[in-house]
Amino acid sequence: MSRVGGRTLPIPAGVTVTLDDRLATIKGPKGELLVALHPNVRAKQESDSLSVDIVNTSKLSRSLRGLTVRLLENALQGVSEPFVKQLEIKGVGYKAAKQGTSLVLNVGYSHPVTIEPPQGVEVEVQKSTIIVTGIDKQLVGQIAANIRRVRPPEPYKGKGIRYVGEYVRKKAGKAAKAAGA
Repeated sequence: MSRVGGRTLPIPAGVTVTLDDRLATIKGPKGELLVALHPNVRAKQESDSLSVDIVNTSKLSRSLRGLTVRLLENALQGVSEPFVKQLEIKGVGYKAAKQGTSLVLNVGYSHPVTIEPPQGVEVEVQKSTIIVTGIDKQLVGQIAANIRRVRPPEPYKGKGIRYVGEYVRKKAGKAAKAAGA
């Protein structure tokens, strides 16, 4: 069983935390995030740390305690140093470009695909690498997944959009199967 919920979270320098009844406001040098608190959990702030307690000992409360600790930890980390996801484009003629704030992908379709990132997420293009940055970990991961979903890597040649360092298992084609039989 995980013991994530019992941890106390240190508050980094330059970050302020304001706890209301059901809302935690976390402000830092990179921005501000809001974390909603469930009625079954209660957050407490000491001088330089943050902890989460449960109201009752139900399984739901214990689960929500661990979730809340992780959400607060990600918010504390995000306002100090932004989260980064990197994707790479592989394939002949596949390319990405930035037009204003939007990302334009040419990945083998008859038309370019335009992705408009939401407020708080920035997309950058360097050669065949797409870099997604932002202070909200969930939002950065979701935008990176949406970009990857435009053209996921295919298993025969490995062409498509993939995360940097992602392993794509390749299949043998029909010719390789027939030659081995």
